[in-house]
Amino acid sequence: MSTQNPSAISSHIPDALDLAERIRRGECDAAEVLLSAIARCDAINPRINAVIGDLREHAKAGLKHARTGDAPFAGVPFLLKDLSMDLAGYGTSQGNAALARRPVAQTDAVVRRWEQAGLLIFGKTNTPELGLKAITEPVAFGPTRNPWNLDHTPGGSSGGAAAAVAAGIVPAAAAGDGGGSIRIPAAYCGLFGLKPSRGRVSCAPQFDEQWEGAVSTHTISRTVRDSAALLDVIAGPEPGDPFIVQPPARPFSQELQAPTQRLRIALSTASPIGGAVDAAWSRAASDCGQLLQSLGHHVEWIDPVGDGMQLARDYLTMYFGQVAAQLTWWQQQGVPASAFETDTQALGLIGRGLAAGDYALARARWNSPMRALGQLFTRFDLYLTPTCAQPPARIGELAAPRWQRTALQLILRFGLDGVLRRSGLVEQLAFDNLHRTPFTQLANLTGTPAMSVPWALDDNGLPVGVQFGAAWGREDLLFQLATQLEQERPWGHWRPPVFAA
Repeated sequence: MSTQNPSAISSHIPDALDLAERIRRGECDAAEVLLSAIARCDAINPRINAVIGDLREHAKAGLKHARTGDAPFAGVPFLLKDLSMDLAGYGTSQGNAALARRPVAQTDAVVRRWEQAGLLIFGKTNTPELGLKAITEPVAFGPTRNPWNLDHTPGGSSGGAAAAVAAGIVPAAAAGDGGGSIRIPAAYCGLFGLKPSRGRVSCAPQFDEQWEGAVSTHTISRTVRDSAALLDVIAGPEPGDPFIVQPPARPFSQELQAPTQRLRIALSTASPIGGAVDAAWSRAASDCGQLLQSLGHHVEWIDPVGDGMQLARDYLTMYFGQVAAQLTWWQQQGVPASAFETDTQALGLIGRGLAAGDYALARARWNSPMRALGQLFTRFDLYLTPTCAQPPARIGELAAPRWQRTALQLILRFGLDGVLRRSGLVEQLAFDNLHRTPFTQLANLTGTPAMSVPWALDDNGLPVGVQFGAAWGREDLLFQLATQLEQERPWGHWRPPVFAA
């Protein structure tokens, strides 16, 4: 496993804070920066298909504020994930062509906060339909490709966001995480991605919480300091939120200058659901543990936290039920289930077949991993694992075989939902996919913060990442340690081969 590939090394790439500072000093003009990002997108996006929504006129209209404002990111180009991030007057596709044609009436709070911070939103990034997969290959818009190797996925569901940042279109992009959808693409694309604590970022006004609180919104970025500063501008409650999260003792961006304390770190490289872990990903976490020991931290090997198989089953129960609820809601808005992909319809059928009591029981069992992780954090400060168990799949590799698609289509056409449930086909496909990314769901079900940190390139030139989890509300520890790792093993100069195109 290579720590750095000479073809991936280049000069300094300005991050979002750097760009904002240059604009503020008058060293460059916000309009020029925006046009440069748009030109970069036009040149590279046809190869990676990361950006699928055009908001450049909206961004240009915001330039007048960038020229006069003192917002922390005034004039910095930015991209929204085209899922659960509404901008009034535009459609939010959620990876679906029918939804893309339906303009929304109001802007989400998090989008408003990004724009108040001065970011210029000029596009929307690709996502799997309804954000349901750890790959980004929606039928409506086609697959997004990993800038490190165009034959591979950048992951999902924030795959378009990660690909756009890795390709240098923007220094950071909006992302969301309901089962690893920030951390998985960040790891696969050699970027930094942090999922905040449950409730840290408001879901207003659409939701009180999403997926029983499993979903968190933030960004994928090249640098740790961008991530911290961007979380500073979006963190905090909105009127009507179900509970108020205590704000951090100081801004997250100030944690980067704080001395890193000696941390107690638990380390596990075994899959929590018993599957194989690729040697490069396992070795990355082990090597990271050794580096942390050399830096004065205490690292101790442990078994995976809690009952990983039960957590996976309960996660999938929530997942199936939420898909069913979403399809029902859209049907009430005049969008029939037939407007969605076959896979999505099949997931919805499984969800509709769940008894309410079974769903409630599975949700109640989330308490078990919460308590197990809580006990872990009485002994340790952080929990270190590989971010993923396997490298990014090839484009199309995880698509259902033709015979399975045909069988699902027949079952859906004739309403044979009982046959589908008894077959266990969809559940098995979902569980099989979890074997590739089994480490990330724990943080979602427990509501705790977790981050993926770039570590190295594997023997095939694909990025490898390591994951750290912390107790609820302790993003400060994650940012402090990430800053130390970024200094010890810098990754900001990595450039994927698409840069040379």
